Amino acid sequence: DGIGMIVTCDNGIAAAPQIALANSYGIKVIVTDHHEVPFVMAAGTADGISGGEQGNNGSDGRRDGKSGDVEERAADGTGCDGGSCRRELLPPALAVIDPKQERCRYPFPNICGGAVAYKVVQALAERTGSAQLKDALEELLEFAALATVCDVMELKDENRILVKEGLNRLRHTRNQGIRALMDVNGIEPEKLNAYHLGFVIGPCLNATGRLDTAKRALELLQSQNRVEAMTAARELKELNDSRKNLTLQGVEQAESYLARQGAELDKVLVIYLPEVHESLAGIIAGRIRESHHHPVFILTKGEEGVKGSGRSIEGYHMYEAMTQVKRYFTKFGGHAMAAGLSMREEDVEAFRRDLNRNCALEPEDFIPKVHIDVPMPIDYGDMGLAEELELLEPFGVGNPRPLFAQKDLLFLSGHKMGANQTCARYQVRTETGTRRQIVFFGDLKKFGAFLEEKFGPGSEEALYAGRGDFRVSVAYQLGKNTFRGNTEVQYVMQHYT
Repeated sequence: DGIGMIVTCDNGIAAAPQIALANSYGIKVIVTDHHEVPFVMAAGTADGISGGEQGNNGSDGRRDGKSGDVEERAADGTGCDGGSCRRELLPPALAVIDPKQERCRYPFPNICGGAVAYKVVQALAERTGSAQLKDALEELLEFAALATVCDVMELKDENRILVKEGLNRLRHTRNQGIRALMDVNGIEPEKLNAYHLGFVIGPCLNATGRLDTAKRALELLQSQNRVEAMTAARELKELNDSRKNLTLQGVEQAESYLARQGAELDKVLVIYLPEVHESLAGIIAGRIRESHHHPVFILTKGEEGVKGSGRSIEGYHMYEAMTQVKRYFTKFGGHAMAAGLSMREEDVEAFRRDLNRNCALEPEDFIPKVHIDVPMPIDYGDMGLAEELELLEPFGVGNPRPLFAQKDLLFLSGHKMGANQTCARYQVRTETGTRRQIVFFGDLKKFGAFLEEKFGPGSEEALYAGRGDFRVSVAYQLGKNTFRGNTEVQYVMQHYT
């Protein structure tokens, strides 16, 4: 096609053989990525590595460090004197921009792949003095923020600033596609926050790539007028609704698999769902991880063997664990909390067995930990405090909304809400005799089972009939809610006991 250069975004660090192939056709490649750099544990000499030790470059062929396919580098950049050391395997690209490289001195390496690409454009703008690139950076900052939230990066340090400033611009974005997505999802631009990016806007953009082609999302973002953008946005929302239904079915299949196979006894859950669409594996893995609090791999059947995605828990570095069993993969990559892989179907059971054999997690690691910021009576949570807490936004991974707790709230009544009645509002009485309303967006079935077990049969029915008299200790978050022009303090129950 006459292509002379390829610039990657959020991938390429593990694509040594593909980049070598591009080089053989005279195509230059620049890699921009944020994933972990492939490595091997090798002897102190720097005379290459043996075949089959190429890390996650996805090749079965020999990579001896002399063919130009892989650049081998000691992790500290100085070589190793005796013993063993970790050696990075870099693809043979014209340039590799990845803050996870040991020799990279970028002060905050935990940015996402989209932010790395943004930084490259920023550097080009500074080097060339291009007015067009500088102008483009304003819009690109919006996408760097979107990518940071959707890739579940910790909202600390530079990430927090990227998202905060990106949100400020997104609320007044000139991008017709983003504005249309907000409209079809009923999001008021001035109220846009990190939640909307991660759970509404992002999933709509991703759905088309999962179930159709990512070109449709690109076309939306390149829309030149409102009519064109609204048509594309509606299509993406419909696709995302379809994706939600398929995801629910996949989660049910995964739960059935665990019950049928007895796999819930494993430390690392490996679930093979050959009929599930491969693009949904990561979402389903995340749901199972949340409900079981174990590292999870969801494997599906692709055109060329098995493909899968993993989601991890604190204390289990998924990429390093996969490196220990890399012999089973045709290719793999990722980082501490998430990963992707391809492998042969006949190796699935051996992969599960060896992954669990190597796992050093203890029973206490599988117990979810709730970190409460401070015990605080609900009566203390007034509008003034809710407004002060807004200064800590954007909230997300690494910067969660503050969590408070109060013991023995008296639950008096309840009312289920939503089109599918998946959330509820409860009237409670505090120790001072004040009545408040607290909402719950969690699993109502589990909460009902909790009431039945703690207070006896019929308790759930009694609560929703307004005959509640149940003392429950809760962990809650404080915020503001605006409905039909009225703004009030909102208490959101997150945990209960």
